[in-house]
Amino acid sequence: MEHAEHMGHGEHAEHGHGQYAGHDPEIFRRKFWLSLALTVPIIVTSEMVMDWFGYTLAFPGIAWVGPVLGTIVFWYGGWPFLTGGLHEIRGRGPGMMLLISMAITVAYVASMATSFGWFDLDFWWELAALVTIMLLGHWQEMKAIGQAQGALSALAALLPDEAERLGPGSDPTTVAIGDLRVGDTVLVRSGGRVPADGTIVDGAASLDESMITGESRPVSRGIGERVVAGTVATDSALRVEVTAVGDDTALAGIGRLVAQAQESRGRAQVLADRFAALLFYVAAGAGLITFLTWWAVGDLGQAVVRTVSVLVIACPHALGLAIPLVIAISTALAARNGILVKDRLALERMRTVDAVLFDKTGTLTKGAHKVTGVAAAAGRTEDEVLTLAGGVEADSEHPLARAIVAAAPRRITASSFESLTGRGVRALIDNHPYAVGGPALLREWDLTVPDELGKAAEEWSRRGAAVLYLIADAEVIGAFALEDEVRPEARDAIASLRREGVREILMITGDAKPVADAVGKDLGLNEVFAEVLPADKDRAVADLQARGLRVAMVGDGVNDAPALARADVGVAIGAGTDVAIESAGVVLASSDPRGVTGVIRLSRASYRKMVQNLAWAAGYNVISIPLAAGVLAWAGFALSPAVGAILMSASTIVVALNAQLLRRGF
Repeated sequence: MEHAEHMGHGEHAEHGHGQYAGHDPEIFRRKFWLSLALTVPIIVTSEMVMDWFGYTLAFPGIAWVGPVLGTIVFWYGGWPFLTGGLHEIRGRGPGMMLLISMAITVAYVASMATSFGWFDLDFWWELAALVTIMLLGHWQEMKAIGQAQGALSALAALLPDEAERLGPGSDPTTVAIGDLRVGDTVLVRSGGRVPADGTIVDGAASLDESMITGESRPVSRGIGERVVAGTVATDSALRVEVTAVGDDTALAGIGRLVAQAQESRGRAQVLADRFAALLFYVAAGAGLITFLTWWAVGDLGQAVVRTVSVLVIACPHALGLAIPLVIAISTALAARNGILVKDRLALERMRTVDAVLFDKTGTLTKGAHKVTGVAAAAGRTEDEVLTLAGGVEADSEHPLARAIVAAAPRRITASSFESLTGRGVRALIDNHPYAVGGPALLREWDLTVPDELGKAAEEWSRRGAAVLYLIADAEVIGAFALEDEVRPEARDAIASLRREGVREILMITGDAKPVADAVGKDLGLNEVFAEVLPADKDRAVADLQARGLRVAMVGDGVNDAPALARADVGVAIGAGTDVAIESAGVVLASSDPRGVTGVIRLSRASYRKMVQNLAWAAGYNVISIPLAAGVLAWAGFALSPAVGAILMSASTIVVALNAQLLRRGF
């Protein structure tokens, strides 16, 4: 779509995810399976493995299986790690990639030298196994790390591809949205989206602006009033003079906020990389000390053997899988529980959240109005006035009308239906005229609300409810309160968050302050932000963070997207808009806010497993490196590369089994 270009989608899509930005899970998948296929014959024909299992293989060229296939595995499978290690050297940030590339390079050089008879250090099967296991780990990691970058595309999708432009004295002409210019007049039909920001020059309609402003009720707009691109004319056609296109529209402004918030988010350091950076210096230092020590005692052969053993054994098979395995299992568990983890760092950060900021409409409330109060006058009953109002509203498409029709205790037929744009509707029931409308209709018809209705209406208005009136023969005979219904599960969600130790539970909304305060009081929230524009939602999150709070933002609308991206963790309600989902790190498949507690529990459980795995993997290296260096050589014990490989494999198995236990704890 052309309008996507105006929103800077191409530029933003290039925004990377750190040093692994160019890594495609599909590449790691292909490299893993081919490397695995080549590793199996290398292991099977290894003299060390044959000695272990007591079998013998002999065929012409068997001695070259390891060198030939190992070379392919090294260059083909190991290439991402070699280039990653080079990247870390250039960035002066040694980590997992440099540690892996150092180990496989040392193993390759030593093994190739052994194949030519220069040394007796055959590491071909360890090299191939190391590369293959690391490819598996990074394949799983890349699958988990891929946070979608489609937020701006989803924003652009709110705009129609075409618009109906009106020329002087001519019928509407269909043009591409990119061809619109400031000053053009466009026709927006009933049910259609406004293609660009503008001012109404003819007509009046109720506009659904919930995706832009968060306001749950359709807003009446008439001649001279401003409309925003992406909003929907729900009940009537409009003629709009275009005042802003492309990058100048409010929707594009929201898009820029999303991009800025995503780019300003701090890049959390993965725990495994921290360990790997430390381990790199430990391994390099241990290798150098080992070589110099053995050389100093006059045994150059042992100096080479011990140094190579240290560098190879230091490479963390288990450490390489400690994080990716937990991520893979936790994301699978999350999916089965209706939680989509799009950003691995978002899941890691969720355990530290101490403030949860909920959007109101569609998150804590259903986003659909419900009749919450009925009052009758002139000798009528509540059921009677509600039934009559339902009959009058039966042919209306207005959201408030649908709520009244749904609440009516029985259905009756009306005729001569007429929509009074921006004011209400009227119709005939049994040849008697009835009308349903708000305060604007009462003012236009100069009608007075009876005292028995006025008290109820005043109380409803005070708590933020929309109030409509039923009129019969120029007399107000009924009143109705309509409110956005609070989700029944919202109270449970807030109670469970408090049990999990979340300090601050807050709500933010574009709705009027009385509406917001009523919902906040009902749910027992710590703080409520009302009448908030999209830019202010983003700023509100930043202000909370400035207080020292780690904020999780939960929302479902376009207006939530910048705040979702700015928050420490963005949690999108799955029933919400695409842009909210694309801007979040975690998505709840259902609209149940109780899922937020599930994300926190999963985050804490997976973090525990990560720490346990890292501790085990690091513990292996703490023990094996000194033994490989020969610190107990004086006692006749030195850890051979073969025994080190066994311990390495055992450590990897322990890490894998421990990660699987996560399934039982969640």
